[in-house]
Amino acid sequence: MLYALKIALGLFVLLFLLPLGISAGLYASSGSGAGWRTADRSSAGLLPAPSTHQPAVLRVFAAQTVRWRGIFAVHCWIVFKEEGASSYTRYDYTAWGNPIRMNGFEPDGRWFGQVPETVFAVDGATAEALIPRVRTAIADYAWQNQGDYRAWPGPNSNTFVAAVLDGMPEIQLALPPNAIGKDFPYDGRWLRATPSGTGFRLSFGGYGGLTVAWVEGFEVNILGAVAGLDLRRPAIKLPGLGRLGMA
Repeated sequence: MLYALKIALGLFVLLFLLPLGISAGLYASSGSGAGWRTADRSSAGLLPAPSTHQPAVLRVFAAQTVRWRGIFAVHCWIVFKEEGASSYTRYDYTAWGNPIRMNGFEPDGRWFGQVPETVFAVDGATAEALIPRVRTAIADYAWQNQGDYRAWPGPNSNTFVAAVLDGMPEIQLALPPNAIGKDFPYDGRWLRATPSGTGFRLSFGGYGGLTVAWVEGFEVNILGAVAGLDLRRPAIKLPGLGRLGMA
């Protein structure tokens, strides 16, 4: 029993505490927390100009979040435009005012100085078919009243994106492991199929849980921090550091 406890403690240090310590060191050396109020929020140039790109577009972006929380988490958001539309529509879920915020920032803007990564991208007929379902899911999202936002364990920005894209298994999307809040049971169900429909997720109120799925991979959630493996696209998932492996 004592030996098993030592093994468990060693794995916890190796897979949770050490990655978070490295992430904290990287954050401190980057100066990310300095001057965030005046940080660059301009376009990162990740989207085609809508005036010249006629097909429908659907994107999910993620970027290191603001201040010290960037040690632990990224912020995710959704962007889309219908075929022929002259502009993009962006949806975020934030702590300010009514949490669902439409077009509060540049569609592919830097998140307080941090360049976003593209988590999901689809254009053309597939995007056109998905966008009405995305709009409906946003309108039906339960946690949309002032005061509903909670940075931890949720519902937060990542809970919102995960919920909106849930029930669309054709998207086959796995949010980054450091998208803290993605596993929060927004619908009150602690045991359910994963958003991809390729496995299951057990969540103890967002404070802990387990995911086993082909798309999402194997993930262990402890206090919102996720460690795990992706076998479909080989990679290791670590708290703070995110996904390390095949893109």
